[in-house]
Amino acid sequence: MLYVATIFLPLIGAVAVGLLGRWTGDRGAQLITCGLMVLSGLFSLVIFREVALDGNARTIELFTWIHSGEFEVSWALKFDTLTAVMVFVVSVVSALIHIYSIGYMAKDPSIPRFFSYLNLFTFFMLILVTANNLIQLFFGWEGVGLCSYLLIGFWYDRASANTAALKAFVVNRIGDFGFALGILAVFYLFSSVAFETIFTAAPAQAGTTFEFLGLEVHALTLICLLLLIGAMGKSAQLGLHVWLPDAMEGPTPVSALIHAATMVTAGVFMVVRLSPLFELAPSVLAAAAIIGALTAFITATIALVQNDIKRVIAYSTCSQLGYMFFAVGVSAYGAAIFHLMTHAFFKSLLFLGSGSVIHAMSGERDMRQMGGIWRRIPLTYVAMCVGSLSLIGIPFFAGYYSKDIILESAWEAHGFAGNFAYILGVVVAFLTAFYSYRMLFMTFHGDSRAGEKVMAHVHESPKVMTVPLIILSVGAIFSGYLGYDLFVGDGGEGFWRASILALPSHDALADTHYASWYIKITPYIQITPLVMAMLGILLAFITYSKFPGLADSAAERFPRLHAFLYNKWYFDEVYDRLFVRPTLVLARGLWKSGDGRLIDGIGPDGIAASVLRVGRRAAALQSGYVYHYAFAMIIGVVGFISWHLYGSMG
Repeated sequence: MLYVATIFLPLIGAVAVGLLGRWTGDRGAQLITCGLMVLSGLFSLVIFREVALDGNARTIELFTWIHSGEFEVSWALKFDTLTAVMVFVVSVVSALIHIYSIGYMAKDPSIPRFFSYLNLFTFFMLILVTANNLIQLFFGWEGVGLCSYLLIGFWYDRASANTAALKAFVVNRIGDFGFALGILAVFYLFSSVAFETIFTAAPAQAGTTFEFLGLEVHALTLICLLLLIGAMGKSAQLGLHVWLPDAMEGPTPVSALIHAATMVTAGVFMVVRLSPLFELAPSVLAAAAIIGALTAFITATIALVQNDIKRVIAYSTCSQLGYMFFAVGVSAYGAAIFHLMTHAFFKSLLFLGSGSVIHAMSGERDMRQMGGIWRRIPLTYVAMCVGSLSLIGIPFFAGYYSKDIILESAWEAHGFAGNFAYILGVVVAFLTAFYSYRMLFMTFHGDSRAGEKVMAHVHESPKVMTVPLIILSVGAIFSGYLGYDLFVGDGGEGFWRASILALPSHDALADTHYASWYIKITPYIQITPLVMAMLGILLAFITYSKFPGLADSAAERFPRLHAFLYNKWYFDEVYDRLFVRPTLVLARGLWKSGDGRLIDGIGPDGIAASVLRVGRRAAALQSGYVYHYAFAMIIGVVGFISWHLYGSMG
């Protein structure tokens, strides 16, 4: 069946190439994995038309996965509008990244392993978005976490890559622990993990409380808070965001795959999928809006001063995920998924475009060593401009439609959380425009700061890399306009059908159609973010093009502020002081005192030492003199006779 094949074709490719890579060779591995991924992408278009556009939702049950007493979990593929959108985005973007990787990884010695990991990653993401229950969703959730570890640390001979992979794995486990507790709490309350059962019973449990850590708490609030922690880890929200920029140690296609349409959006998808639960926990939604707004702002400020081109885009990803989070926080679920979709196109375009720049610059990633290359790689330059304009939200690029509807929803939500999100969202629009054009000016314009040897080799990437850039550019330009009515416009209610639930009291998205004139100057153009974006572009032009030394002067005049932002608000340093060092001290103490002195000292090492001591003393008796042995024999005979006589007298 086409639906099943769409999900499992990447798995077939991963297993085939993973096991037979030595026989298929590099070219065979590329053809198998990319061919199957392209098929999956084409099939996803059919699914989108049949399920999302024609309204033919369905659930395909494959087999009973877990059966223990009365507890039964089926492995089933749920295809509704939300799933169809996610399968389309994941499959199409992943297919383009696979094709791009043929050129980017052409000289890598481990091509079959790389493409096998890519296919496996995509499979787990597809399993996640088609899950019919929380256990199956958690299976895909952990699968993408495992594959992200393998892909970030793909170049395992680099210490920095290994450290980044471990960091991503550990930080995600923190969020996953909350997610696992949330699943257990759901089962405790509903005696089921199936979505339909949970959603049907949720309204009846709206006022239920239970005891947690000695306190009487609102059940759904606690459940949603635990689930939100899981989403924060996977979608790199404030506090658990520190793994995402370090993930840049992986190959650039990996950065595009993880940071665009797949892993980092899993948290947003999970919250939207569980909207019938989150709607009954308004305080958790408010927390999501505030956390999202803070994430968008703080990570945008960090991006202002980064010099690694991939890190700038990585912090941009964190910031855009913050937009998605405060969208779900004001119950604008359709707007969150809309931005997720447009973001997949323009952010993967930016990452792959940066990969093309790095390819042209012989591996250089520091923007301070670039400049003046736009004429030599014009197609890459245009692609990066398109991605940046969409990211900034310039009319009428894709990101404009989705970002502005999120800001409008936050405004119409009112209340502290909505107003807070709107204000920070508008400020972030200015910051986004500034760091995006800073990246363009430093990378492509001005005088070259690279050596003559590097500049002599600057050239456009091969077609296998530029064709995906062209296709993604089309998506970054037109996907917002084409999807606006379906996702967030008048057709939204019919489009989403039963996939998303927003209570009538949470109607911020619907109210955006009646926004005040000072918010929207036309039905499509929102004035405040647009003005802020233009000011950001103007400031970047003045700072990095008109007066190129101005940025260095500002950094010298405000060294503490520059250091604060450059060092990422010192999150890593604080975590190192609060958690890493105490953990190392505790672990070293348990190792030296607990394991070394106590367990080994009394156990294996102690017994071995005692045997050696006894052996040495026994060996000391072997003097080699006959009269010593004769004397010992006499003593032995006397002792034996004495013991015998003593026994006879008794």
